[in-house]
Amino acid sequence: MFERSDETLIKQALKGKKNAWVQLVRRYEKSIYNYALRMVGHPDDAMDLMQEIFIAVFRNLGSFRGDAKFKNWLYRIAHYRCIEFYRRKRPNQSLDDAPGEYEAEIEQQPEQQLHQSQQALALANAMRILPVNQRTVVELKFFQHFTFDEIAHQLGISSNTVKSRLYSALDKLKNELEIDYV
Repeated sequence: MFERSDETLIKQALKGKKNAWVQLVRRYEKSIYNYALRMVGHPDDAMDLMQEIFIAVFRNLGSFRGDAKFKNWLYRIAHYRCIEFYRRKRPNQSLDDAPGEYEAEIEQQPEQQLHQSQQALALANAMRILPVNQRTVVELKFFQHFTFDEIAHQLGISSNTVKSRLYSALDKLKNELEIDYV
């Protein structure tokens, strides 16, 4: 069966077709939830944040002009909602100083999946040391596969700033992960 494009689903959703909106949500809900989880670190907060993101998208769908891909627009909204989350949660803390609170549950799985889960947990724990602006760049680059230019556009910064934040974050992650495995 053919998969309808985001643009087609948006047009239909704007005409009031509920099924089109549901398809858009289903297409992105897992990746948005995982983005929120890596950004805020707690499954319940990530679920609440995911719902806030999709409510914001629904309310603003009519303002989507199509200048960029829908996915880029969606993640820009997700980024701003994560920033708002930090401001609500810690009103007196700088966003750059927010450490994150990564918690992960490892279910009983076959040996290989357990090893992968442990590696993911180690990475998530290492990411908690990153300031929000660096964590966001790592998330968008490696987990959401955006280009430097797309990230720069979403965050309203230059591509060079994106690269600088990424390389600084990678140095911190490398040092943190080396300490854990020594």
